Amino acid sequence: MKKMTRLISAVAAIAAITFSFGAHAAEQKKLALVVSTLNNPFFVSMKEGAEQKAAELGYELVVLSSNNDPAKEMANVEDLITKKVAAILINPADSDAVGNAIKMANRSKIPVFTLDRGASRGTVVSHIASDNVSGGKMAGDYIAEKLGKGAKLIQLEGIAGTSAAKDRGKGFMQAVQANGFDLLATQPADFDRAKGLDVMENLLTANPDVQAVFAQNDEMALGALRAIKAAGKHVLIVGFDGTDEGIAAVKAGDMGATVGQQPALIGALGVETAVKVLSGEKVDTYIPVPLQVIN
Repeated sequence: MKKMTRLISAVAAIAAITFSFGAHAAEQKKLALVVSTLNNPFFVSMKEGAEQKAAELGYELVVLSSNNDPAKEMANVEDLITKKVAAILINPADSDAVGNAIKMANRSKIPVFTLDRGASRGTVVSHIASDNVSGGKMAGDYIAEKLGKGAKLIQLEGIAGTSAAKDRGKGFMQAVQANGFDLLATQPADFDRAKGLDVMENLLTANPDVQAVFAQNDEMALGALRAIKAAGKHVLIVGFDGTDEGIAAVKAGDMGATVGQQPALIGALGVETAVKVLSGEKVDTYIPVPLQVIN
């Protein structure tokens, strides 16, 4: 009887160890994606690309939206640290503010990867994104190709503090200087379609002779399009991202062009890169994703 009791205890102990190992393995198979917002089709595509790649590689992907709020972003990362995810992919709501969340993950020894937008603080293993500076210049050069040097322009900027807005603006200003454009106004519309409409309405009233608009994403470009149509004007519009609606507007002749990113590929490469690092492989600190002007 005593032998049977000892045998049962031994089996139970082995089962407990096996269960513990299995639970730990399950935790190590869980990745997380913290996205700035899911109210933008660009980031929805990024999420879908990440989910598809995670499933393909046998990983669970936890997706949390920060609703463009750095405080919510911090809470999301805190939650993921508690859940002991193996790695965190983050698309920052703000490139400066996200540093605190990244440092918190660093202290917990959880590798962090940034997607589309970079982080100015904290340790990031790899940044997967398009070359936004190059893309901004591509947009400006396209306008020069269509309207020539000295054209009168307006720029709609994204969310202040994000690397995407800073870099796209930097590249666009390179084209402004190179082509002698007359930049009538440059104003934030926060990557938002409704704000793009409102801001464009005001800017059209103040600048009726504008010839072209560069919007730092397609959502703002589509908002600007509505304002321009309502005003009965013909203005060349160039967006950025290459979303389905942006490309459809280009095909319909409503927008001149959009600088096409590949958000699903950014998401997929983010997951793929994280899995490589978790497997002990070395990766580049910056992984570029190609851009193209879609016209």
